Amino acid sequence: MAWQRVCPSTQLSEGQAIEVVLDGNVIAIFRSEGVLSALDGMCAHQGGPLARGHVANGRVTCPWHGWQYELQNGNNAVTCKPMQRTYPVNEMDGWIQIELAK
Repeated sequence: MAWQRVCPSTQLSEGQAIEVVLDGNVIAIFRSEGVLSALDGMCAHQGGPLARGHVANGRVTCPWHGWQYELQNGNNAVTCKPMQRTYPVNEMDGWIQIELAK
C-alpha cells in the first residue's frame, strides 16, 4: 500500500470537508478540531454526500436525512455500529494523502 496525494493542504481549512474520487472510491475528507479524517463519502442510508454535511463534536450529519457518523471510526452515531469505511489519511509536504488497501 502506498500513500496517494489527493489535494494540496491549502484546499482543506479547519471545519471544512472535501470530496475526492480515488480509484473509484468516493471519499469525504474532513478537518475538524485540527484532526484529519477520511471516510466513505456516500451515506449508508441513501447515498447522500457526506462532504456537504454538518460537522460538529466529531461527527458528520448527512445533509439529506440527518444520519450521523463518527469521523474517526465511521460508526453510526445512534447504533454505534460501523457503517462507513474509513481510510488512513495524513498530511505531508503540503499535501493531504490517503492510503487505500488493495
